This record gives sequence, C-alpha cells and structure tokens, in this order.
Amino acid sequence: MAGGARVEHLVTSGTFSLDGGTWEVDNNVWLIGDDDEVVVVDAAHDAGAILAAVGDRRLTAVVCTHAHNDHVNAAPAVADAKGAPILLHPADDVLWKMTHPRRRPDCDLADGDEVAAAGTVLRVLHTPGHAPGAVCLYAPDLGVLFSGDTLFAGGPGATGRSHSDFGVIISSIGGRLLTLPGETVVHTGHGGSTTVAAEAPHLEEWAARGW
Repeated sequence: MAGGARVEHLVTSGTFSLDGGTWEVDNNVWLIGDDDEVVVVDAAHDAGAILAAVGDRRLTAVVCTHAHNDHVNAAPAVADAKGAPILLHPADDVLWKMTHPRRRPDCDLADGDEVAAAGTVLRVLHTPGHAPGAVCLYAPDLGVLFSGDTLFAGGPGATGRSHSDFGVIISSIGGRLLTLPGETVVHTGHGGSTTVAAEAPHLEEWAARGW
C-alpha cells in the first residue's frame, strides 16, 4: 500500500435526527493513515473513542462525507482537540448548521479535490442525492472507496427525507461509483462493506423500483 497507509475501522453509536424524527444508529468511522498521521472520515457520535483510535498520531483532517448529524456530531470536538481542519462540501451547509450553528467547517470540498493520507490520496467524488453535498472518497492506491451514505451493500442510501433526491443518487452511483474498477472495496457509512462488482449489476433494478 502506498506510503504504508492502512484503513482502520471504528463503530460508534448514537442517534440520527431529521424532519422531526430521531432514530438509533450505528455509524462506521474510517481512519486512513500510518503510525505517524491519519485522516478521519465521518467523526460520528463519540469523540473520545475516535480520539483514542487516533492516539498520538497527527490528525491531518476530519473529512465529512455529508452533514447529517450522525456523521458530523463529533467532528468539532475531534478536530479541535488535534488542531485539524474539518472538510465538507459547501452544498451541505444547510444540514451542517442544523447540528453546529456556531461552528463552521474549515475548508470546502469540491469534486476532484485530493486529500493526502499518509502518502496515499483520497480523491473527492461529489455524489449528491442522499444529501446535496454528499461526497465519496476514492483511494485508488488502496483499492477502496469510502461511500458515506451514497452506496451500501444492497442498494443506494435513503432519499425519503428533506434535501435528498432519488433520481440524483441513482445518477451519482451509476455515473461516479459503478464506473470504478469492480474489485474496489466499498466501505460504507453504516453496516458491512461491499465491492463495486457486487453492486453494479443491480443499478437498473434499483432505478426501476424507485428504491
């Protein structure tokens, strides 16, 4: 693996709230780095647990795949404890402000940006649909994609709530994610991982049934 970068995984638990409802959820927190530095993808729920996983390494960024509260509620505490920037696509500002009205992200993410992670690169893919500013992070050197809530094992992310759009997420998945190499491992925002090859045959089925 380039630069000795590796992928580490932490599951944290809390709640997701939107449109007047609240649900218990388990979130995947992903760390990409080596023994010296690390990037955190989606600082969810438990700042203490995430900081313990980071340890004494330099935290270079907290990257948000989107700004639903369950993916960003621990981001300021984690970032500020380590002096790291929070990165978010600006189209998700409306969702971010619901959770952190007085703390802004530090840097805007844009399609095509690259985030350095211990000698490897996380390439930003803007994949709206689940949220307007949703992004996925593709690490070609590692053969992995961090899909947030855009693509799961078995289907696309939910689009039944405000600031989401089913047609848009299907376009994002088909045009940006399922064009990646089939062996690419997809690390999701909730639940188990999958591969591009496992999901690609089902896109038309999802689109036809409006899932």
